[in-house]
Amino acid sequence: MYIDTHSHIYEEEFRDDREVVVERARRAGVERIVLPDIDSQSRGRMLELAGRYPEMMVPLAGLHPTSVGEGYERELALVEREVGTGGYYGIGECGLDLYWDTRFYREQVKVLEHQLGIARDMGWPVVLHVRNAMGEMMSVLRHHSHVRGILHCFPGTAEEAREAIDRGFLLGIGGVVTFKKSGMAEVVREIGARHLVLETDSPYLAPVPHRGKRNESGYLPLIAAKIAELTGDEVENIRRMTTENAVDLFNLHIENR
Repeated sequence: MYIDTHSHIYEEEFRDDREVVVERARRAGVERIVLPDIDSQSRGRMLELAGRYPEMMVPLAGLHPTSVGEGYERELALVEREVGTGGYYGIGECGLDLYWDTRFYREQVKVLEHQLGIARDMGWPVVLHVRNAMGEMMSVLRHHSHVRGILHCFPGTAEEAREAIDRGFLLGIGGVVTFKKSGMAEVVREIGARHLVLETDSPYLAPVPHRGKRNESGYLPLIAAKIAELTGDEVENIRRMTTENAVDLFNLHIENR
């Protein structure tokens, strides 16, 4: 079985065929799909999907860095409220994003550190979004040695990967690893597969040969096959290692891994 550790299948891009996409994922061997939170505008859709497929969907609670702006305190308070309701498996997707807008960088750091504190208090993993801010993210994590989790769509170097792994993090590897001249591919080739988890980031970043189209969880075997090619390992070993990593991180109870 496979676990997709990062999918926004609850988003509008799947409105017309969500059930079909879920069934395709099942046929591809995907038994769990982790649903990272974004903000209060999309959380209802996420929870509705998790309620429809409780045996498959794994919801997280969090505030995405691109949703940090004016009035972020209210959004953060809503995350706190959600954590108290139960039914979540971790904190995320939170992090730092300096690609779209740098105006709220200080607020992003504040919100990130607050959510890392929630993860510490709950004993939960975190799923981190990092874009154009890998150095800044590592600087924050050096002050939060209590957290563990996933660096989603890992954007760093092999050296940064080793530091992240030493700090208790797994690397989220998705469709980008299949792209030509992919920096992610070079990192995977150098560090191996022991500390990886698979993800799609659906509906974004579909792997070759679907690049440029809508992504979905059923494409995870393509990502696993590419990792196997890069590392010289068997696909079955990649599937087993990444699944065990995800099960252990999110404390999932799954038979016949």
